[in-house]
Amino acid sequence: MRCAILGDPVEHSLSPVLHRAAYAELGLGWTYDSVRVAAGGLAAYLDGLGPEWRGLSLTMPLKREVVALLTARDPWTEMSGAANTLLLDPDGGRHGLNTDVPGAEAALGRATGGTLRSALVLGGGATAASVLLALAERGLERATLAVREETRAADTVTAVARHPRPPHVEVTSLAELGRSAADIVVSTIPAAAQTEDVLTAVREVPVVFDVRYDPWPTPLAAAAAAEGRTVVGGLDLLLWQAVDQVRAMTGRFDVPVDAMRRAGEQALATRSPR
Repeated sequence: MRCAILGDPVEHSLSPVLHRAAYAELGLGWTYDSVRVAAGGLAAYLDGLGPEWRGLSLTMPLKREVVALLTARDPWTEMSGAANTLLLDPDGGRHGLNTDVPGAEAALGRATGGTLRSALVLGGGATAASVLLALAERGLERATLAVREETRAADTVTAVARHPRPPHVEVTSLAELGRSAADIVVSTIPAAAQTEDVLTAVREVPVVFDVRYDPWPTPLAAAAAAEGRTVVGGLDLLLWQAVDQVRAMTGRFDVPVDAMRRAGEQALATRSPR
């Protein structure tokens, strides 16, 4: 069977490393590749796939684009308006899953205890929505979305409002970000956008969750670690969402989490700092 990750850009993705490590441990002769698919090109790409294709991982900018192409959606896809996983049936069925939400919840649960009642989220895309939904599952009461353009946060605000216990969400400009007293800061912005002003604004936030993993550490993660704050990294999110993907695609429940983590850590260690 064939699987792949689609997105643009996609060359940096560690997903092939994690999935291939899982297939090797499980004794499966499956393949998993990375394929660049630009915004607007997903429908045509899917129409060209043969019956040997079982599953696809989706990264930016395709997580929301895929929703209109699905024949079935899991509850997290319905709520978030985005899917990062696509299961393909031989009869043409396309089942969308969002494993980012449970993946984020798993990553947070292993690094933090207690309830995080307030959050500052840098960025307002599909991943921001998924992490906010995961935090809502843990009792989040209020959140601030800091974005470059406030209109870009509209889909995320709508998605979070669908949660049975939605936090109150406010939107502000990233450029006008002031000192935050939130319980957690979630960054979905590139490392290059983590300016000194941003680092200063979140310096007193005790928990930092940066969804990026390459380059690592990001300026935000490095500053938080140096100051003794709790850091949850992008590799943690990538790992746990991939665990659910492997389970869904292969039907195997003995997913080799440790082997996948080792493979990811080793691959990151060989990459030159950027």
